[in-house]
Amino acid sequence: MTEELIDRLRTEVAGPVLTPADEGYAEELSGFNLAVTHTPDVVVGLTSEDDAVAVVRAAAETGTPVRVLATGHGIPNPMRGGIVVTTTRMTGVTVDAETRTAHINAGTRWAEVVAAAAPHGLAPITGASDTVGCIGYTLGGGLGPLARTYGFSSDWARGFRVVTATGAVTASSTENEELFWALRGGKGGFGIVTAMDFALVELSTLYGGSVFFDAEHIAQVFSTWTEWTRTLPEEANSSVVVLRLPPLEFIPAPLRGKTVLSVRFAYVGDTAEGKRLFQPIRDAGTTLIDAVGEMSAADIALIHNDPKDPTPSWDRGLMLDELDPDFVAAFLDVAGPDQQLPLIAVEVRHLGGATERDVPEGSAVGGRGGACTMGLIGVPDPSLFEKVLPATVDGILDKLAPWVCAETTVNFAGGFALPGSYQASWPADTFARLAAVRSAYDPDGLFPYGPTP
Repeated sequence: MTEELIDRLRTEVAGPVLTPADEGYAEELSGFNLAVTHTPDVVVGLTSEDDAVAVVRAAAETGTPVRVLATGHGIPNPMRGGIVVTTTRMTGVTVDAETRTAHINAGTRWAEVVAAAAPHGLAPITGASDTVGCIGYTLGGGLGPLARTYGFSSDWARGFRVVTATGAVTASSTENEELFWALRGGKGGFGIVTAMDFALVELSTLYGGSVFFDAEHIAQVFSTWTEWTRTLPEEANSSVVVLRLPPLEFIPAPLRGKTVLSVRFAYVGDTAEGKRLFQPIRDAGTTLIDAVGEMSAADIALIHNDPKDPTPSWDRGLMLDELDPDFVAAFLDVAGPDQQLPLIAVEVRHLGGATERDVPEGSAVGGRGGACTMGLIGVPDPSLFEKVLPATVDGILDKLAPWVCAETTVNFAGGFALPGSYQASWPADTFARLAAVRSAYDPDGLFPYGPTP
């Protein structure tokens, strides 16, 4: 990184251009996961697509790699050297109620889109957390609380503005169709996405929320849940999570300091039918908290109620094949309430339904064959991240290996920290096709993507 290039960026870019010697450098690179420290030669805060074009043009002429950082929810591995561009200043969403489409700028989070769509009786197909950035999440496919009903979030993307190695282009079903195919699930390595057009669904209310059961009921409720999910229609979505909660004041008193099981539910349809469908879970044990009922679609983030503040975090994600009673027994044996584990959450999300069906024109999403996802989240203590948590989770997954799906989806791949997880994120033919698209739009490897060599 030369002073000449840095001076050029400062001249041509409206946003801040910061080196490690500059005040604000670390803050500009700080994302949701505070355990990850990025150390590029320079970080550029984009304010517009023109800024992105200027950065890419300068980088291309000097052979300098460019990487993108938005909210930092999904980047568990440090980015070192080259240029990192941040998109946090490029926020904003415009809803066209007539076409039921949202135009979403690169740094926008889902909460902003949900709020803009709600007055029109519309909703985006979001992730579980509304603080996650829309673009990075969607590029990786995205499996949210309504996935069984509406599919992967990327299925609803209708177009992207992308600054490629040779300039800004539109990618849609009618322009740069191969790039559009790749951006719906192929994640990164194509350019800087500056905006996205995203279709909305007509949805104002749903029957949903979460219930919590004490440790003594976990075995029965988890067993009931696995059998119950086999009977659910596509309009019903659910997940289950074992939580080991610390005795902290911000946690509701009935849950404080306990190991509990929570069942999350979201039904798109009549409230009475949703209540009927959920009754077997209520009957499976005595609830500590029952917060399932008719709710506004604008409050969908309350179903999972994920943390909103940045924190050090460590997690592992994968997909599972069809569950059976043997899985229940194995799961309870390694992750049930009798185990002392440095994990705050072990979650299983039910898939199937619309997640199994690709969009008519095809997309690059991987993981459509998975029956469930599984996520394991460690205690947010960085001293455990290097050895203790990996060893703990490896031990759990060894026992659950018969049910671990051979494929996964890239947003669950954990930053490719595990050998083979990069390749497993897509079917072999999709993986090869993605490589061809990256080569076509970025022949010189300006936008590095994949495991670090």
